[in-house]
Amino acid sequence: MIHHISIDAYNPLLVASVLAEILKGKVYKFFISGSYIVMPFDNYGTHIVVFKEGDVWVPGADAKSAHVMQTAPTNLAANLVAIHAAISVPTTQQQIEQIGEREGWHVWTRDRADDAFRLVEFWVENRILFEFLPPGFETQYLQTMQPEMIEQILGLPIQTMPV
Repeated sequence: MIHHISIDAYNPLLVASVLAEILKGKVYKFFISGSYIVMPFDNYGTHIVVFKEGDVWVPGADAKSAHVMQTAPTNLAANLVAIHAAISVPTTQQQIEQIGEREGWHVWTRDRADDAFRLVEFWVENRILFEFLPPGFETQYLQTMQPEMIEQILGLPIQTMPV
């Protein structure tokens, strides 16, 4: 279960507003200047923080906590990122597709027979992937994530060495 995730965006307020629409949540200013937090107020404390493009988490020194460093954007690799998240949402597939179309963002429903489970790929600003599971999609996802199914798909787990 993911309780929260943070991303950066070219337009943090717009991205937070769109995510709040899909999660049926609310947007608040966050602690870092120019950033926002999306709160759907579910039973899990789920939330998404949207920072300005270029803001990054950095580790704290010694016993200090991690903190956000506000930097300038870099334009590396067209600003695509490795971060993505799969999230169950109360919004329908059609509503998600309409929202993506309205924003000009790529949206694609993955539901081919050879896919392990159905989901809606939602590309925030056409660079950050969210895999949304609308009502009815989560059952197949949860069935696929069981140990026996994972071993069929990925094989046996790797034997790790103790540290």
